[in-house]
Amino acid sequence: MLGQDVLAVLKASGIEAVGLRRADLDITDPAAVRAAVEDVAVVVNCAAWTDVDGAETAEEAATAVNGTGVRVLAEACADAHVRLLHVSTDYVLPGDASQPYREDTATGPVNAYGRSKLVGEQAVTELLPQDGYVVRTAWLYGEHGPNFVATMLKLAAQRDTLDVVDDQHGQPTWSYALARRLVELGQAALKGRAMGGIYHGTASGRTTWMGLARETYRLSGLDPERIRPTTSEAFVRPAVRPAFSVLAHDRWDEAAMAPLADWREQLAEALATPGFAALAAQARDGATG
Repeated sequence: MLGQDVLAVLKASGIEAVGLRRADLDITDPAAVRAAVEDVAVVVNCAAWTDVDGAETAEEAATAVNGTGVRVLAEACADAHVRLLHVSTDYVLPGDASQPYREDTATGPVNAYGRSKLVGEQAVTELLPQDGYVVRTAWLYGEHGPNFVATMLKLAAQRDTLDVVDDQHGQPTWSYALARRLVELGQAALKGRAMGGIYHGTASGRTTWMGLARETYRLSGLDPERIRPTTSEAFVRPAVRPAFSVLAHDRWDEAAMAPLADWREQLAEALATPGFAALAAQARDGATG
């Protein structure tokens, strides 16, 4: 999802880029990774194990991709003097705060997925203190992969009401908006305007999953009252979810960049794209059929 959007932004910007899928490159293979990063200026790593619940019973496999593979990539980039932009997650944080997490807040993941991603973060900051950029994101949705917004629209055509969790707080972030920011950050890095380290690539503002679902319905011409609030206890899952995933955006000031737009603004722009517009139309047809 994010990788496709990054490539689309690069193409639209006239920047030459090569996109490598999992079948094209095993990031745990040092020789293959070293060959892949030769003769490039910036590497954007969107590869990840993203099955949060699955990681609970396969933490070693998740860490091989999210941790060991990232270390292999960071080592290759360090040797080749290549800048690395690595996408990470809010799940490296404990999720028990009441104020937005700053970039320098102590980590403390509460599940296996978060632990695996933290291993990757640590590899980048250790091996590439100047040329490594860790960009944490959260609640990501987009046209090119399974995600919460798409699921809500699909279910709207099938059910009259939906119960959605209202006690988890975060920042819904459109993958294309994050892709634009990653490209901007890469350009700033090449020009020496952005220092390495941790950045928070999430939308401004905050809401809950219920708030996101209702706003999705409202913007799509559906009745938001069809979304009913419930608690996390009603949806017990193998992996614990952080209750508070709101991130601060202080470091963008250092790179002379504004934080990403408010989540509502991003959502409105996303829902106007062909893929989401088609889902919304189907949802409206289902609601009136």
